[in-house]
Amino acid sequence: MRGKLLRFLGVCFLMLIVGSSAFAQNKVISGKVTDATSGSPLPGVSISATGTTVGTTSDVEGNYKLNVPETAQSLTFSFIGYQSKKVDLTGATTINTTLSQSNSTLEEVVVVSVGYGTLDKKEVSSAITHVSGKDLLPVSANNPLMSLQGKVAGLTITNTASGDPNSSPNVQLRGASSRSAGLGPLYVINGVPGGNIDNINQNDIESIDVLKGGAAAAIYGTRGGNGVIIITTKKGSSQSRLFYDGYASFDYVTNRLENLSPEEFVEKRVKGNQGQDYGARTNWLDEVTNSPAFSQKHTVQLSGGSSRTSYFASADYRNADGIDLRAHKKEYGARINISHATEDNTFVATLSVAPRYMNVSNADQGNFNNALTLNPTYPIFDTTGRYNYINTGFFSNNPVENGKMIKSDADIKEMDINGSLKFNILKNLSTMITISQISRSARNMNFRPSTLSSIVHSGRVNQTNFASQEQQENDQKNVEWTGNYSLDFNKHHIKALGGYGYTLYNYKQFYAQNYDFPFDVFLWNNLGSGLYNGGAAGQGQSAVGSTQNGSTLIAFFGRVNYDFDNRYILTASLRHEGSSKFGANNKWGNFPAVSGAWRISEEGFFKDALPWVDELKIRADYGITGNQDFGNYISLILYGSAGYFPFNGTQYQVYGPSQNVNRDLKWEKAMNFNAGVDFSILKNRLSGSIDYYIRRNVDLLGGYDVPLPSNFQSTTFANVGTMKNYGIEATLNGAIIKQTDFSYNTSLAIAYNRNKFISFSNSLYKGGTFQPVAGLPAPGSPGPIQRLEEGRTIGEFYTWKSAGVNEQGALLVYKKDGTIIPANQAAEDDKQYVGNGLPKFTASMNHAFRYKRFDLNVFLRGAFGYKIFNTPAFYLGTAASQTDANVLKSAYDPSSKYSKLTSPTTQYRASDYFLEPGSFVKIDNVAMGYTQPLRTKYLKSVRFYAAGRNLKTFTSYTGGDPDLVQINGLTPGVNTSLNYYPATLQVILGLQATF
Repeated sequence: MRGKLLRFLGVCFLMLIVGSSAFAQNKVISGKVTDATSGSPLPGVSISATGTTVGTTSDVEGNYKLNVPETAQSLTFSFIGYQSKKVDLTGATTINTTLSQSNSTLEEVVVVSVGYGTLDKKEVSSAITHVSGKDLLPVSANNPLMSLQGKVAGLTITNTASGDPNSSPNVQLRGASSRSAGLGPLYVINGVPGGNIDNINQNDIESIDVLKGGAAAAIYGTRGGNGVIIITTKKGSSQSRLFYDGYASFDYVTNRLENLSPEEFVEKRVKGNQGQDYGARTNWLDEVTNSPAFSQKHTVQLSGGSSRTSYFASADYRNADGIDLRAHKKEYGARINISHATEDNTFVATLSVAPRYMNVSNADQGNFNNALTLNPTYPIFDTTGRYNYINTGFFSNNPVENGKMIKSDADIKEMDINGSLKFNILKNLSTMITISQISRSARNMNFRPSTLSSIVHSGRVNQTNFASQEQQENDQKNVEWTGNYSLDFNKHHIKALGGYGYTLYNYKQFYAQNYDFPFDVFLWNNLGSGLYNGGAAGQGQSAVGSTQNGSTLIAFFGRVNYDFDNRYILTASLRHEGSSKFGANNKWGNFPAVSGAWRISEEGFFKDALPWVDELKIRADYGITGNQDFGNYISLILYGSAGYFPFNGTQYQVYGPSQNVNRDLKWEKAMNFNAGVDFSILKNRLSGSIDYYIRRNVDLLGGYDVPLPSNFQSTTFANVGTMKNYGIEATLNGAIIKQTDFSYNTSLAIAYNRNKFISFSNSLYKGGTFQPVAGLPAPGSPGPIQRLEEGRTIGEFYTWKSAGVNEQGALLVYKKDGTIIPANQAAEDDKQYVGNGLPKFTASMNHAFRYKRFDLNVFLRGAFGYKIFNTPAFYLGTAASQTDANVLKSAYDPSSKYSKLTSPTTQYRASDYFLEPGSFVKIDNVAMGYTQPLRTKYLKSVRFYAAGRNLKTFTSYTGGDPDLVQINGLTPGVNTSLNYYPATLQVILGLQATF
């Protein structure tokens, strides 16, 4: 063993000597690149030492400088739109050259991130969608993924409160895949799995790659079951660049639910003995709305470097208001990417640091609904000038007072750090180690003053003002070691990857609260001054709380890519992964994948027969992925407080098992099959792809009833259920017009997805054949209105089937035997399946126009073939709604079917009477810009742009914007909360400048 070690060290020493020798033998070549016709300098030309990895680009004056190894024999000059040129090295240290324009534009090489590496798009054999940063939508949003909305077929991104600057979108790929574990994809940022998606400035994104096929996602094992989204941020180059982007945005409330005006309320409700007139005339919705809500964002980017060192630095500032009285967000972020290589490129080191600080005031998601339902004859203030005390209606509070007096703030700090060191052992052999840390610290603060009208009116002497603080800390540490080997011989090309990964997760939380502070001005900053804790009136254990938990993930993985003559492509991978979350009997799992592709267009017989086909590739892949997005200690026995036990006159706190052990607990498993075709014709004028997929999810997690004894608790968390998703996705891109001064490109993305629950049981754990979901809240007792049932699809509405309305204004429904009765006489057994809330199709279309220096993009998006339960109409849309509460205009609109429901006997009886078609088409984003090149010393170009989001929605749904009703998750097509946050039309005005 000692001899082997000495030999290994000797080889390493020899390699260092050789590297040092090569380092000493470099020479500097400089020169200038100009246009062969006009003689003007060409900036951004790529110059490389042929046969090496050494390269640089020309600066704004066309000048370049390059450290070239002695072994190099020529330089290659290349620039898009110009013919590449190779110049022999003759010993001269100055080489000036000219480039001639190409008759045909050089084909752009699209580099796709595939997880632990990149490939040319032509080499990809799995389902991966690549989106360039320049193709993202211009939006003013809290999360950069909103700029990806509708861009990727099968990826649904929804945000039911886009006017809230602190809201985050819900992201789901190819349908729901779990009952109890997470449904969102894994984010990989700059190669680091588990990246913080909130710590990304949209302007910093170079590209986004969505790994949809199981074979591509399987390299991430237990975290790839819901797909993988890889985000690559911009890197520096040897050409210096300073860039500024700044915009102002305005959010206007649109497509708002309309309730009765004060005058209409008096005419319809008061005179109908369904409300009282308190004398005022208040438009509560206007009073709680901040429209337009103003936001601004500024980004400065600086990049540059040399042939060996490059850097990219970015800083951004955002200040955004919400459309409610309370929502606000101020954030500061930065990102630094540095790369350095030794002169002979033996060692390459990278460092990325991204800090972000956010000061947040959270929206009150229920305040608009409070205003929507409040009697409009109430005044905001009483006769003394204080906020009016309100104790009738749905929610019995003053929404203006709530929005201005109650506080819910947060201070959030995020930091992403990763560094890597790559050792190029040979030209075709390298190894790299990457160390990273992703951390997030949030301090949540809440305060309710003693001056609230509800506190003052009740005459409370304790539990008056209230304050709390909560500290949450999330930390993820990663170490990954990979090796890459490539081999080309004759027409055979092989790329091999092997690696090891270690990830440590840790979560800490501390919470404290108190009441009865001597001064409201303390807010949450002096919890100890409160009087309610301790003594006879003490809260006991509910006043404070803390926890800490964590998990560990270890993986070994490998992948081999093989292609023959750029025609036949085969990829195989395997990940062997273990997690501390899993039970003792299932700590480790294997996640294999295989994919293959045939580039038919490269066959000689095909080229001769169909020369107008540029690319035709058929591919198929199969991979197994997992989902471990559940609690850290669910497989273990946990102990919790079991009350107090008296002994010898003393009360002793006792503990007992609060959770059953499950040694067999493991990850949810997804078996993915995908078949697809990629094509391009007519010199890339028309291109696209079509994919068919089947995903079968097994070992779904859920709580199951178990006997007592031998178990400590009546339920155990176990792997039991089975679910299937299948669908078709298609994308089409067309360069319709390509002229010097005018171009028109269009793209289309369509996705069809269906889902089926197969089983809730296995031989060990028996569950029912169905599970009621989507329970509606009070008032009344509507109960659940959807079912998850074996053999049926997610989103199935299971309610009474409407038979119309009788002369008394009561809802009629069908009994099980087909007879018709009033809804209040129907039994649970009379319910039936009446529709589905899961869209059959989602689609988007983009139109991109360019005329000289003007550019225009029009983006359309829609969802089709599903039903929405009109929750606002169910509670507020009928004349039979709660007394002294305001209602929607539809309650008294003769053209609305809801105005027929006047009898309180069938109020809050859910049926398909409240189901409406949810299909919509939306003019989602329109952006126009003008770019002015400049030939000044300090400024290269400026661009002015304007954009509008959510400009117009075409739909027959009457409950507002159908896009506000969630279609992701297990209960699509229904809002099970009375909370309401209006949709907004967003206008953006911006300026970009390149220095």
